[in-house]
Amino acid sequence: MSAAPGNPPPQATQSAGLDLAAMRQNYTLAELCEQQAPAEPAALFDAWLQQAVQAQLHEPNAMTLATVGSDLRPSARIVLLKGHDARGLVWFTNYHSRKGQELAGNPQAALLFYWGPLQRSVRVEGVVEKIADEDSASYFDSRPLASRIGALASEQSQPVASRQALDEAFARIEAELAASGQAPQRPPFWGGYRLRPSYWEFWQGRSGRLHDRIAYLRPAQGDGAAATWQRQRLAP
Repeated sequence: MSAAPGNPPPQATQSAGLDLAAMRQNYTLAELCEQQAPAEPAALFDAWLQQAVQAQLHEPNAMTLATVGSDLRPSARIVLLKGHDARGLVWFTNYHSRKGQELAGNPQAALLFYWGPLQRSVRVEGVVEKIADEDSASYFDSRPLASRIGALASEQSQPVASRQALDEAFARIEAELAASGQAPQRPPFWGGYRLRPSYWEFWQGRSGRLHDRIAYLRPAQGDGAAATWQRQRLAP
């Protein structure tokens, strides 16, 4: 039996007894008006991030990183923000991973923060670059020992025979370091990236799905106003 016009078929909205089409939430916690949006988007992001931390959200620095490969197929994954300033937003990973390979071929990327309990999200788009080796080394040395060994043991995104093989690689490196009395050093295939924003979008949920969306666009170099952000409201 076909679905009535305008109605999705049941299998499209129901899974394991869940009525997905009926799931909705009314957003009433806050609003975002132009008067609340400073000239610099990084200032608004910092304020929102601090509020997410103060609200004790689980991993408020978690963000979705979207990249596109040479085959034009997009991919996305969760990474952790480890720093941000006027230059951009920083995270760390294995340069040989899928995201690392895709960024090497196409440095354009997007980030998405979603803070559900605050009914907020932030989108950031821009060009990605590697950070300085000394900065990557400094952060690597600050990580827990197990995390540093894990970075050495894991050929990220490559097939691995089994969990046992992964654990054995970790144990071998751990034993070698213990025998030598040396601390693990940052491998050349591991380090930080920085996304330099050219676009920010701040979303605040509102009732009736009339959400607040404030976007910041940076004019292209050569426009005579490269250092000035243009702020505008978008329809929800």
